[in-house]
Amino acid sequence: MAQMHEEALETKYEGNVFTRLLTYVKPHVKMMVLALVLVLTVTGINLVKPVLIGGAIDRYIEGYDSPYFYVLPEDAQLTFEGMSLSKEPPAYVYDMQDVHQDAAGKDAAASAETLRWREGQLCARLVYCNERYYLLTDLDQAALDAVSAWEEEGLPGARTEDGVLRFEAGGREREARLMEKEQLTVLRAADRTGIVRIALLYAGLLAVGFVLQLAQTWLLQKTGQNIIFTIREEVFAHVHSLPLRFFDTNPVGRIVTRVTNDVESLNQMYTQVLVRLISNTVLIIGYAVVMISINPKLALISFLFLPFVFVFTLTFRILIRKIYRVVRTKISALNTFLSENISGMKLIQLFAREEKKAEEFGERTTDLYNTQMKEMVIFGFFRPGLSFIANFAYALIIYRSGVSVLEGTLTLGTLYIFTNYIRSFFEPIQELAEQFSTLQNAMASAEKIFTILDEKNTIPEPEHPVEMKEFTGRIEFKNVWFAYENEDWVLKDVSFLIKPGERVAFVGATGAGKSSILNLIGRYYDIQKGEILIDGVNIKDLSLADLRRAIGQVQQDVFVFTGDIKSNIRLLNEDITDEEIRAAAQASNADHFISRLPRGFDEPVTERGSTLSAGERQLLSFARTLAFDPKILVLDEATANIDTETEQLIQSALETLMRGRTSIMVAHRLSTIQHADEILVMHKGRIRERGSHQELLALNGIYKKLYELQAQN
Repeated sequence: MAQMHEEALETKYEGNVFTRLLTYVKPHVKMMVLALVLVLTVTGINLVKPVLIGGAIDRYIEGYDSPYFYVLPEDAQLTFEGMSLSKEPPAYVYDMQDVHQDAAGKDAAASAETLRWREGQLCARLVYCNERYYLLTDLDQAALDAVSAWEEEGLPGARTEDGVLRFEAGGREREARLMEKEQLTVLRAADRTGIVRIALLYAGLLAVGFVLQLAQTWLLQKTGQNIIFTIREEVFAHVHSLPLRFFDTNPVGRIVTRVTNDVESLNQMYTQVLVRLISNTVLIIGYAVVMISINPKLALISFLFLPFVFVFTLTFRILIRKIYRVVRTKISALNTFLSENISGMKLIQLFAREEKKAEEFGERTTDLYNTQMKEMVIFGFFRPGLSFIANFAYALIIYRSGVSVLEGTLTLGTLYIFTNYIRSFFEPIQELAEQFSTLQNAMASAEKIFTILDEKNTIPEPEHPVEMKEFTGRIEFKNVWFAYENEDWVLKDVSFLIKPGERVAFVGATGAGKSSILNLIGRYYDIQKGEILIDGVNIKDLSLADLRRAIGQVQQDVFVFTGDIKSNIRLLNEDITDEEIRAAAQASNADHFISRLPRGFDEPVTERGSTLSAGERQLLSFARTLAFDPKILVLDEATANIDTETEQLIQSALETLMRGRTSIMVAHRLSTIQHADEILVMHKGRIRERGSHQELLALNGIYKKLYELQAQN
């Protein structure tokens, strides 16, 4: 039931989460653009790499069937058995017997037309049969075409004998000589050089890609951390600005979850998802364009699977976002439970409720586990489902492109490029889908964060606050009505005046409204009716900083921060000197216990001041208040938890502390407020009696009954 109530407190954010998240990118837009340029460059490199390998396969590895043209010695790329050969067609006809130059001359600039095959040009080429290479020489264009057609038919009638390959092509018998390894090394030197050149280029691209990837990752991580730092500070600062009413209805564990877990969930979105979304989109478009340019038919077969991917991803997105919202809420509830129970561990052990609390924790963590398992099940179906679609498309493309290679309509290098692209085509799609998962998690966390950031401060600052250089401490309540909820009035038409330097005490039964008056003076809550004036100025016209700087409040439950004695008195206010800290400790008699500590004012203090007694914590609170030198002192049951010896120390200091300050006290022990200038008796939200101790006793009313009850005890 408690968990259901905690989850009910979670509200749904109604705004555009993604648009609001992008506003945090604006201060870092230059860095993000630079990172995006680097990502796109790396993407371009990834698109080029398969083309390089495919080109190497077609041109150099499988390019053995390219003709070797007969050329003049000075134009030769290689010399083999007295033949000057080149894989580039010359700008003239060379038939081993005579040279027929262009009309424009051999040295003329070769146009596209000039570089075409010329009638009468002779060449040589290799034939691959039975895992051996054979050389054909003195081929003209017709003979070369005939040999190529014979190869495409599957080498029909090929015969090998005594290192000679014999076959019929183009209506005549052909003979090719077997090439040994050393001969092939000479003939394919240009191919080897080309492969080395492409390998070096590929290695260069890998190196450039590595450097760019490193720079891009560093930029994104740095920018992401800066954004997360900004959001975390904004949430923390906003939480500090919220009124006490917010903390009355929101558990500490939930607020801690917002500042830590939920903010950290945004980290991956800023460091990876945003830029990767763009880069993957560019990759998908790039792959699609290249695939269509290579083979439109095969590309269209691949694209047939995209609607299935889209529907699958859309369904996943809807389901996973709902689950992520529930998971974030349950994590928040679990952190709240942990925060409360760790803080109350002494009470749990005192009443031996460890086993019951362990059972309750088990129920909550099991509930979270079951919810996260639902998330895992959805994700478990999603990734394999996308992989199945991608692999099915890949298998179909392998089959169809393989047939095309066998039919001679697709080269092996093109097959490599296309199959590489088709697999790479679905990888960014799968990654995009997974990024949607991360994005949904971030969206769920962002909703929780923005819900807190949109919490309105019900204690607004005045637009034009009245500047108070110095307060005298005059406090006046005029017909004040106040309720924490709706019209359940805690104070009803309360009016009183406290003059500067007066000591006024409020007494009454629990729930009479005493502590509420103290909270209203510091404007931790706003009243519904009436006015509260300090030095004749409505506190709503004063800045909260000025108002609260003038008030020093000592509460019954003293909070001590982790640090040391000195830092707990100064509270990060560096304007307070060490001498002022020692003076405040001496005036409050806190130096009695501080002087006994091994390191004095530098003595470490643990969380909640567990190493200090209740009395020592209260004395420390007095010293803290006095160090800030307020004009108004507010003592809320300040001596309730103090032993007799410590109370005597405080009482002896109170006369000095209150001199020159307006002092307001709330106490159940009437002995501590008997010397007040005026005592106001509260009953059911109204002031029923007022006067000095003796005057109130003489009235024989509520105050006398309270006094007699305590005297009997």
